[in-house]
Amino acid sequence: MVDSRSCHSAPTCFGRGFDGGKKIKGIKIHLAVDKYGFPLAITVSPANRHDSRGIVPVLHQLAGRGFKGTALGDLSYRGQRLSKAGEALGIAIQPSAGGHGGTFIPEGIRWVVERSLAWISRYRRLNTIFERTEAHLVAFIEIAFISILSRRLMRLATQEISD
Repeated sequence: MVDSRSCHSAPTCFGRGFDGGKKIKGIKIHLAVDKYGFPLAITVSPANRHDSRGIVPVLHQLAGRGFKGTALGDLSYRGQRLSKAGEALGIAIQPSAGGHGGTFIPEGIRWVVERSLAWISRYRRLNTIFERTEAHLVAFIEIAFISILSRRLMRLATQEISD
């Protein structure tokens, strides 16, 4: 599953844009996760970059790690340019609608990427971005996921011991 999240950023941040849909001046985090919510690829871009253009580096990371198959996303991941880029990498992009009557309801298993983005939004450091380089921001996102997933593993291990 693939999706993105716009975040506020400081004026000193590495690349800053204005997301007109969400009225946010900052950056955008592009994320690909597996069916359990574990991150497979992470990139960041200015907030004014459209999702269909910002996800291409994520697809390159996935292809570089040997991923072949279908990537699920919302309707912002449609278009001939993106589908051609995905086909060249061996990844099919499958956009699907995410709501009915103006309410957001993730369809199928797409809720997993929304949950992963919500997990990292709990980290105060990732709500307003102050990093001066993209690499530092990606590292902080990876650290947040390590923390989240290690706590989940501890919970699972204690449940197995008590059973």
